[in-house]
Amino acid sequence: MIGVLGGIGSGKSAVASGLSKYFQILVLDADKVGHELLADADVQSQLREQFGTGIFTTSGSVDRRVLASHVFGTDEQHNLARKELNRILHPRIRAALIQRLQSAPPQTDVVMLDAAVMLEASWNDLCQAIVFIDVPFADRLARVQQQRGWNEDELRRREASQLTLEEKRHRATVVIDNSKTLDDAVNQLRDFIEGFET
Repeated sequence: MIGVLGGIGSGKSAVASGLSKYFQILVLDADKVGHELLADADVQSQLREQFGTGIFTTSGSVDRRVLASHVFGTDEQHNLARKELNRILHPRIRAALIQRLQSAPPQTDVVMLDAAVMLEASWNDLCQAIVFIDVPFADRLARVQQQRGWNEDELRRREASQLTLEEKRHRATVVIDNSKTLDDAVNQLRDFIEGFET
């Protein structure tokens, strides 16, 4: 399995998915797994105990925006809340990732793990290589403004809750430049995978 890292809005998912033109690829999206787990009754019970009923909608589902307001930030209160959320979710996400990896279709050529907190959660030990998708801040900001409606403060606040991009880049096996076209970045990643396999 190959792990994919990069800043928020760097196009990790798009670059990973773009490989499907060349390989039979399975992308494991840790964020998506985490979102699915928010519907689990046991997870909801622990979240209610930890964060109170205010993080739930009137229909009983977890309001991710409200939960995010508790855990994304750099002060001690946000740090403690994020640790508690990670304590609840990360072991379950890891178990789900392993299960999905083990049940990958036999014709799968490449499994990609897209996980923003891969290093913090130590999921990188499941990977044979780590790819860092490199994109200038201004380009990433433009993407999240368009796709998610975030402003610069929101982007910086969320990234401050993760390892620095310098640390992620340093710990990567290879750096892919995604500042040009998507096809260019996909081709860089394809070349790396073909060389890595041989």
